[in-house]
Amino acid sequence: MLSTAHDADVVIVGAGIAGLSAAHRLTSAGVTVSVLEAAPVIGGRTATAQLDGFRLDRVGQLLCTSYPELQRTEVLRDADLRLFSPGVLVHSGGRLQRTGEVGSARWGSGNARRSGGAQGAGVAFSVARALASAPRPRQLDQARLGAFLARLAATPVDRVLARPERSAAQALYGRGLPSRTVHGFLRPLLSALLGDPELADTSSRCADLALRGYARGRLCVPAGGAATLPELLAAGLPTGSVRTGLRVTDISTTSVTTEQFGQIHCRSVLLATGARAAAALLPGLRVPSYHPVTVVHHTAPESPLREPALVLDADRGGPVSHTAVMSEVDPSRASDGRVLITSTVLGEPGDDLDRRVRRQLATVYGSGTDDWELLAVHHAPEAVPAMPAPHDLRRPVRVLSGLYVCGDHRDTGTVQGALHSGRRAAHAILSDFGIRLGSATAPLTTAA
Repeated sequence: MLSTAHDADVVIVGAGIAGLSAAHRLTSAGVTVSVLEAAPVIGGRTATAQLDGFRLDRVGQLLCTSYPELQRTEVLRDADLRLFSPGVLVHSGGRLQRTGEVGSARWGSGNARRSGGAQGAGVAFSVARALASAPRPRQLDQARLGAFLARLAATPVDRVLARPERSAAQALYGRGLPSRTVHGFLRPLLSALLGDPELADTSSRCADLALRGYARGRLCVPAGGAATLPELLAAGLPTGSVRTGLRVTDISTTSVTTEQFGQIHCRSVLLATGARAAAALLPGLRVPSYHPVTVVHHTAPESPLREPALVLDADRGGPVSHTAVMSEVDPSRASDGRVLITSTVLGEPGDDLDRRVRRQLATVYGSGTDDWELLAVHHAPEAVPAMPAPHDLRRPVRVLSGLYVCGDHRDTGTVQGALHSGRRAAHAILSDFGIRLGSATAPLTTAA
């Protein structure tokens, strides 16, 4: 407690994962915080709805086990992450094909994040041998893809960021990979990870970081739904630190004004809302363009796929970018052994969405969908901030001493980016308070 003359040392406006991440860092350093959330629940876009025993993500961004902040944030370190099968299933040419199995025995064992550069070199050597012996064109394509991903996994972040920057769509064709690999794997995977269907509004550096993360880990989701992450962060804060249903109408460097209770005094204010809400409280703050995302949830009498795989549709046979039988990935999302199929539509959903989604998924999964039941459709018009080139991966979090801002719109438009921006904001506040960071605090690095 730095001062008893304030309601809290820091008031954080917004209880999404960026604000809660910052709150966790600050309270760990002995700073008191008050997190104010206008909505009745915490989490922001990282939210999960409950319906008849199902847990349904509203945006459902994919995670990767290699995200550094999942390890650096103490309360998230032991989070129950449910893994997808190695690689992905790609629907291309009318059939499903497995590809991108970087973490499987085919490309070497273990996780590059845990094993370091030596593992990356070993994987590259294994792939080089596969290149020499691959007897068929598809195996040769897989070997080239594995070699590319293994090299990227072993490349330091600074070297990735030193590459010339252009749009991700333009950069895809300069990788030395055949066009069938670009269209049949890289483009659909990056679209799914970054929420940009055409990759024209995404920096090639952000795309490379996303691919690097994929190559160093495994795709995953939190058990119980996306809301598990903010719930874990909030549970790690002192009792009473987070208050919901409080709308902030004005801010300064030493107070915030709420619609319900008037002024709350503090030493500093951190805006941790979405960019548009932050700009309403802080005029002049840049608001990026956003990629809309629609998540469609179905249940079915039987599972159309008996494995926890992420399925991409490279054929673009309908509005769905990627889909998964989520009850196979995370059984806790569907009670009593029921089936949950979650599909993601990037861009505007258009009319007659359920019919078009069912028709596409019948082709992708190779099974009928007439007896499926639509559970929910969640549309988020501002789901993922666009990251066009040139993109500042470290947009400043300090507006001036006493006033700060964080969120995925300040880093990368991923869960890693949101968590990392909260860490950066907390470090800036502690520095301005004159609090030295402990030796146990991990150094800041660029978000992956």
